[in-house]
Amino acid sequence: MHTHPIVSIIDDDESVRIATSMLVRSLGWGVRLYASAEDFLASGQIGDVACIISDVQMPGMSGLEMQRHLLDGGITLPIIFISAFASEVVRRQALDNGAMCVLSKPVDGAVVSRCLETLQARGGEIH
Repeated sequence: MHTHPIVSIIDDDESVRIATSMLVRSLGWGVRLYASAEDFLASGQIGDVACIISDVQMPGMSGLEMQRHLLDGGITLPIIFISAFASEVVRRQALDNGAMCVLSKPVDGAVVSRCLETLQARGGEIH
């Protein structure tokens, strides 16, 4: 586990990225911010990521498409999805593909904290 495990935050809304990053940093995690799933996938910085917090609906590649892309490449990172439009179908698909949590916007900081604490309790393992 890293001294400061890295959480990659992926959201096309800059204000959400910044607010989420402030919360995650306050919990002792390192943070990297991305405006799109494509930016994250092209970053070359996936190998040391402990967790992803991603919006579901974004222009271009959706969060669920990014999750599928990672899984197809053999990468099974813990993902916390956030969405203003999390239908039961979207929620089920995300969880069936291994997402840790699927949260509705506006996100409750205490719920994000609990999801990250669950990851830490499991040893913060990177798959």
